[in-house]
Amino acid sequence: MAKPTKPLYSSLDEWVDVQPLEQYEKVNPLAPIFYTDEYKDATSYFRGIVKSGEMSPRVLDLTEHIIRLNPAHYTAWQYRYRTLMSIKAPLDVELKLMDELAVKYLKTYQVWHHRRLILTETRDPQRELAFVEESLREDTKNYHTWSHRQWVLSHFNDIDLWRGELDFLDTMFNQDIRNNSAWHHRFFVVFQSGVREGEEDRERVVRRELTFTKQNISFAPNNPSAWNYLRGVLEFNKLPFSTVTTFVFPYTQPTDPEAVDLVDLDNPPPSKQAELPCPAAIEFLADIYESEGGESLLKANQLWKSLADEHDTMRKRYWEYRIKESLQKGST
Repeated sequence: MAKPTKPLYSSLDEWVDVQPLEQYEKVNPLAPIFYTDEYKDATSYFRGIVKSGEMSPRVLDLTEHIIRLNPAHYTAWQYRYRTLMSIKAPLDVELKLMDELAVKYLKTYQVWHHRRLILTETRDPQRELAFVEESLREDTKNYHTWSHRQWVLSHFNDIDLWRGELDFLDTMFNQDIRNNSAWHHRFFVVFQSGVREGEEDRERVVRRELTFTKQNISFAPNNPSAWNYLRGVLEFNKLPFSTVTTFVFPYTQPTDPEAVDLVDLDNPPPSKQAELPCPAAIEFLADIYESEGGESLLKANQLWKSLADEHDTMRKRYWEYRIKESLQKGST
């Protein structure tokens, strides 16, 4: 049995006025959960508090204790928030506590939801992006942390908050160009933000994003995140995949150590050290041929067959399905 981190509430004089309520009272569960004595004691007093409706500083102490024992206890979080609002507790102090708990329990949804509620009340997001960046050092791909950053940006929709996001992402990519969460966030910032550009600016942005993506693919060809981003840029802006055929094709060929180095900023080639052919590039080129239809479907089928038989055998049945589907379309 784990040693309690603090005295049981049943042993404290200041809690003698609260009638604790045990879980499963007058119930015999088939599969009871064996909680520690500390947790059973704290939650019994919490149920007593909820029944009486008390909201006070000691309730904040109690809910914090329960949350540290079980950070996913959503009722404790909810009652804590109601208590904070009721007694007008200083929210800057609460945020400092959340700074600790959010990093400690990065993958617990409830801690991030509570943080959003507090920020909605304070209406002051200025320190939040720096906090999120610090949190990401613990786990650079944590879903809740990235979601929280996007919520801050979109909820407050302040141009000053949006302004530094691409620089922040450059830092993240320098650490790991394969960070899919960072690629997803870049798409959110560039194409789904509250910042709107005119038509001329949009064309410039699309060119910039295509150049950025191509360059990063040339550095790390077998990076599915970058290929997915390339698809996203084209689809979102209603550009045909064939727009990048010239760029994609060299990545579908075997590595040629005798190839002459070319400088092409619009279509940077793979390095001589690249592991080619790249399955993501083969899939991309096949999709281009499929969209062209007609005799190009035969080229698409050949590429899908190469994926099924050699380059992406883990998804063999999927590629065989694509071939079958295209043949059915071609016969109608």
